[in-house]
Amino acid sequence: MHELIKAKVAKILSSREIVITAGSNQGVCIGMHFDVLDPKGEDITDPDSGEILGSIQRPKVRLKITQVQEAIAVASTYKKTKINIGGTASSAFSTDFSASLTRSLMPPKFITKYETLKTNQDTWDDLAEEESFVKTGDPVIQVAKEAVE
Repeated sequence: MHELIKAKVAKILSSREIVITAGSNQGVCIGMHFDVLDPKGEDITDPDSGEILGSIQRPKVRLKITQVQEAIAVASTYKKTKINIGGTASSAFSTDFSASLTRSLMPPKFITKYETLKTNQDTWDDLAEEESFVKTGDPVIQVAKEAVE
C-alpha cells in the first residue's frame, strides 16, 4: 500500500469548502477523500501500566476533492440528508389541533441539506465543541479507499 497524502488547510472558502496544500504534484485527484484532523491528537495509554503507547489524531470532518491544481486542491463536504419542510399528509394529531390538521393536509416537501464545516474563520462524537472547529493550518490526510463510507 502506498503512503497516504498529507497536507494542511490553506484557506477556508465557505461553510462547505476548503483549500488544502496538496495538489496534482502530490498525487491528489478529483474524488479522493480527506479528513481534517484535530492537530493535538489524543494520547492512548496502556490500561494496566498507564504508559503512553502512542497518540492518534481524531478526524473533525471528511471531505471530497472537487478541484485540483498543481500545488493545491479544493475539498468540499459531501454528506447529505433529506429533510421534510412541508406537511405530513397523515392524520397525526397533536395538542394544537388546527396546526396539526393544516400540516397533515399539506404534502411533504423534501429538501437536501449538506453537511457544513464548523469554523470560526461539520465527525468524532466526543470531540469537544471548541476542538471541532476547522482552522487554517489544521492537518489533512487522505482517507484510504477501503475506509470511505
